[in-house]
Amino acid sequence: MATPVGRIEKEFLLKAMYDEQLPVMYIKDRTEYILKLSSPAGTGDLIFKPNKPLEKFKPRAKLTLLFNYKGQVIDFNTEVLLQKEAQIFCASPEAMYKNLDRNYLRVDTPQDVKVLFTFRGDRYNLSFPKINEYENIVEEDLLRHMDPKNLSGLIAQIATSLKNFADGYKIINFKDKKPESTEELIVSETGKTLFIPSTVGFLPKTDPYPKKRIITEEIFKRYLESTGVGSMFLDENIQRFLKNKCDAGVYSDAWIPILFQEYVIGYIHIWIDKQQRPPFDFSVLDNVYQYAKVLAFGLKENGYFEHGRVHNEPFEGRVLDISASGLLFAYPLGTTLLSTLLVDAELTVTIEAPNRTINVIGRIVRRFKDKNAGYFGCRFINMEPEDTRFLFEHLYGRGIDDSEKTFLTGHV
Repeated sequence: MATPVGRIEKEFLLKAMYDEQLPVMYIKDRTEYILKLSSPAGTGDLIFKPNKPLEKFKPRAKLTLLFNYKGQVIDFNTEVLLQKEAQIFCASPEAMYKNLDRNYLRVDTPQDVKVLFTFRGDRYNLSFPKINEYENIVEEDLLRHMDPKNLSGLIAQIATSLKNFADGYKIINFKDKKPESTEELIVSETGKTLFIPSTVGFLPKTDPYPKKRIITEEIFKRYLESTGVGSMFLDENIQRFLKNKCDAGVYSDAWIPILFQEYVIGYIHIWIDKQQRPPFDFSVLDNVYQYAKVLAFGLKENGYFEHGRVHNEPFEGRVLDISASGLLFAYPLGTTLLSTLLVDAELTVTIEAPNRTINVIGRIVRRFKDKNAGYFGCRFINMEPEDTRFLFEHLYGRGIDDSEKTFLTGHV
C-alpha cells in the first residue's frame, strides 16, 4: 500500500530533487517528458524545466509526477500555476507517496481504450450484518483434511477439533439469532475477532496480523463510545466487562466471526473455564479462523446463500488513470453496487484497445470517496507477459527496457 511521506521527509526529498537534479517523469499522450527543478523548492512553488517543449496546459491543470530516489519510487500530484519561457511553475505538493503498489507512472486513459469491470465469482445480496471489507475464500487455501461439501460431517469435525483446546464452544448463525450481546454486536460490526487471552488481564493493545483481525483495546473503546459511554468511563467499562467474565468462571475467551464475502454470517465462540488449562494464544485463533473459513465455504457449496445470488453483469466505471500495473476508477454514489466494491474484492478487468483485448484480474487495494463519487485503486494480478508488454507500449509509447522487466514477472 502506498505510504504518505512525513513533512520533514517531503522537505528533504524536494531539496534532493534540486540538489541532485533528479529526473522527474511526466507522461502525456504516450510521450515521456523529463522535468528538472530549475531553482530550489524551498517552501514556495516548484519551477520545472522540461527536456522538450510541452503543450499549453489548461488553467490549474493537475499533473501526476514520479521520480526515483536511491531505489525508492516516489510519486505526487501538483497543479500548474503558470507556463513561462519554457518553464512550468507548479504548486508545492500537499503530499508525496512511497512504497507504491506500482513501479511506473499512471497516466490519463487513452481515448482509444475502453475498460469494463465484472465481479469475479458469484455475488450475493444477503440479510446478514455487513462490513466494509471483503473476505476472499479460495478453495485451495482451505484445510485439506476437511470436506466442505459434507456440511454435517464438517460441523462435527470442527466441534471435535475445538475440544482439543477449549472447555466449551458454540457455533452461532446470525440467520437464526440476531446480534444482541456486546460480544456479538462488536464482532458483527467490525468483522474482527474478540480475543481475551486472560479475563484477569487486558484486551490486546496491538494486532500482529498483516490483515488486521483482532479487536484491540482501542477498537473496543471506540465501540463503547458509539454506544454512548463517555471517554472518562471507557477503562472502567472494560475492567467491568472482563471482571464479569472472570466472576462467571470464564478465564480465556474468543469470539471468531464467520465471514462470507462482505457478510458476517455468524461466529465461533470458544472459552476456557478450568484454571489449570493453558489460555488461548494466537495459534489457537489461527486454527479457529481456518475452521470459520472452511465452514463459510461449506455453506456456500451446499447452497445456503443461493437465495441471495445476484446477476453478475459487466459495469463501466470512470477510469481516472491507468498504468501497466493497475488503475484508479470512480463510480457514482447512491448505488447498490458501490457498497460491494470493497478492499480485497477481485474484479475481471477487460481492457479494450485497438488490435487487442486484455482480460486481467484486478484486486481493489484502496477505496475512498468524496461528495461526488467513490474511488477505487486496483492492482493487476498475474497479467500475461505479452499483455503487459502491449499495455506498456500502448500507454507510454515505447517498449519495456531491461530495468523494467519486473513488469514481465508480475512483481509490480
